Parts: sequence; C-alpha cells; structure tokens
Amino acid sequence: MKLTDFKYDSSQANTPDVPSSPRDSAKLMVLNRADQTIEHKKFSDIHEYFKKGDCLVYNDTKVFPARLKGKKEKTDASVEVFLLRELQPENKLWDVLVEPARKIRIGNKLYFGDELVAEVVDNTTSRGRTIRFLFDGMNTELYSILDRIGQMPLPPYIKRKPVEADKERYQSIFARERGAVAAPTACMHFSEDLIDKLKKKGVLMAPVTLHIGWGTFRPVEVEDLTKHRMDSENYYISEESAGIINKALENKKSKVVVASSSAVRAVETSIMASGMLKSSTGWTDKFIYPPYDFKITESFVTNFHRPESTLLMLSAAFAGYEFLMKAYEEAIKNKYRFYAFGDAMLII
Repeated sequence: MKLTDFKYDSSQANTPDVPSSPRDSAKLMVLNRADQTIEHKKFSDIHEYFKKGDCLVYNDTKVFPARLKGKKEKTDASVEVFLLRELQPENKLWDVLVEPARKIRIGNKLYFGDELVAEVVDNTTSRGRTIRFLFDGMNTELYSILDRIGQMPLPPYIKRKPVEADKERYQSIFARERGAVAAPTACMHFSEDLIDKLKKKGVLMAPVTLHIGWGTFRPVEVEDLTKHRMDSENYYISEESAGIINKALENKKSKVVVASSSAVRAVETSIMASGMLKSSTGWTDKFIYPPYDFKITESFVTNFHRPESTLLMLSAAFAGYEFLMKAYEEAIKNKYRFYAFGDAMLII
C-alpha cells in the first residue's frame, strides 16, 4: 500500500484538547471483523467483550515532563529543550530537540531556573543536540527536578500550552515505568472501576513497557511504505507477562486483547519460532502496515488517528483497510472525538 491510501478528510473531525471525564465515559466504536459490523458503545461497556481467561495487555510506560523552558548563558535568550531519551544515565547525557536551533551550539550552557544547568556537547540533527546535565545528585533527583519545573509533552497538534493538570490528564492509570514522551492513548480510557470489573470476571492482566518517543508524531515522508523507517524505542516484556499472555494464546477459548499501538508493537516484536511470546528487553523499530500477519494480538483497543500516520496504518493492518476507512467515515458523522484525547475503538 501507499502513503496516499491513508489520507482521509479530517477537517470535520472533533479533536479535543482534554480527555473525557470520567475517562471511561468516552465513546467506544466496536468493529467486528468476522461479520463486518459496527456497534456504538461507551468505553465503560468494554468489559462486556471480555470473558474469564481472556488477557488484557497494556503499556505501563509513564510520560515524564520532558519540555523545559530555560535561558542561554550570557545572552539570557529564551530557549526550549525537549528531552527525547536518556543516553547515558551515569553521565547524565540526553538526546534532545532545541529551539531556536540556530542559536544553540556546542559548548553553550543552558539554565533552567535556579535548579538545573545543562551543557550542549554535540549536534545530532538540525534541531537535535546531545546535552549533559551538570549536577552531582542521583538520577532520581533529576527526575524530581523535572517533575517540578518541566511541562508535559503534549502532542504537537494540541495548540494550547501545557498546564499542571496535564501531568495527570496525559497519563494512564497503568503508568509505572518512567520514560515516554507520548502517552499510550488507548490506555487512558481505563478507570480503576473498569479494571475491577475485568478482574472480577477473571480477566488476566499483562503489562508490557514500550517507551513511546517523539517519532510517533513524525510524518511518513515516502510514498512507498516499505522505505519508511520508524524511530527505535526501548521496550521490556517480563517473564511473568509473557507467561500470562502465552497461557491465553494456548487456551483456544481465550483471547489476547492488546490496548494501544505501542503495546502491539512490543508484543509483535518479541515472538519465538513457535509463535509464542518471549520475555525480552531491547529496542524496536517495528513498522506494522497492511498486510501483516499478527501473531499475538487477537483483539485491539486503539484511538482514532491522524491521516497518513503509522498508527492509522497499524489499525488498518488489524481491522482491514476498507473496513477501517468505512469506520472512520462513520466516526466523523457520529461526532466521535479523534486523536490523543479522543474516543476509542475496539477491533475484535
């Protein structure tokens, strides 16, 4: 398939900049691939599609306040630094984006209030730099400072400024493992009450970790999808979670339901020759687009995504391209909310 196959008219799409409240009050569109039907529900109804022995896989990554406002030494010029990933924790080296890039050079020191100083040590891309934070404390102290002075990295299509409330709003209830600069948005619809209902039904819970990077928002710039390369992202699947998921796979009466594209990419990366999931840790640049033979994912929870995005392509690979695009047309007509703070889709 080609990039232009994934265009759709999003001009009439409802794109909120805050989540539904409560979270599980969001709309839920249910796509049944077997009979090609579409149902309209609330997300709080999703437990109706689970039974005892099913497994819910979710991404437990935690978004950290990755956007820093600061000043350049000597000139006091305003700068913005966006933390992408930690390169060497022992040396406090980070891969970052900077603005204005033309004025931030190797050797410059950047001051973020009275608490934090960084030095630019290398150039990576036109806007990319490697910086070293200059302080004697532990990394836990650095994250504590970021929690105080940093802003949440809202998606670039959300034009309002981040506020303190976003440190909770742009996060799922599963968030445990710090390291993402974008949230697994499908996971953001789950509430504690909903998880309690699933557990009472006998649904198994299997967390995996994939630290979503800024590349999730990077546009695909090639018409031939085979030539697109995803940014690598760090993932981790524990032995316990792999065992739970494999147990559900082996039980033909159970199904594995994966919430979020990032969790799908993690589990579809780590597959044994037998077709079962293996516990592993590493980096993945897995790009899923039609056609694709899913090995682990048997049902899929996701949001409504931007035109020509890799997230839309993954959804089309699972639902079937024509069925998914029909569902998107129906979603726009029915005023579903799109993108990060939007409504959800369950594909069974």
